[in-house]
Amino acid sequence: MTNARLFLKIAGAAAMAGMLASPAEAQRDPAYQSARESGKVGEKMDGYLGIVGAATPDLRRLVDDINIRRRAVYAQQAQSNNATLEEYAFTAGCLAISRTSAGEMYQAPDGTWQQRTSAPPQRDPRCP
Repeated sequence: MTNARLFLKIAGAAAMAGMLASPAEAQRDPAYQSARESGKVGEKMDGYLGIVGAATPDLRRLVDDINIRRRAVYAQQAQSNNATLEEYAFTAGCLAISRTSAGEMYQAPDGTWQQRTSAPPQRDPRCP
């Protein structure tokens, strides 16, 4: 399956099932929201949440919990869309990074953490 077709399937599934809303919106409990707004966590290119800077035990638990939930969704959706888990997660990461808001952190293609500005985020050239 091409990246563009997979991207469209993910975007469609996200809109219909709230798939990306789960990791990015519905999981925004106060601790997650605070960590995201303060730049302690950010979206990674591989589709998972990452810790920016020093990790505390509470922050590690929060990120691990969210990533476990994301992986479960990605695995189910990858199977439904005849894609590998890695392909699905990467494409979901492209979409999650594109949906970050100004001030939020994301992983750039070179692996560095960047703070989103009003400009579009830097994305991997393989992103659809």
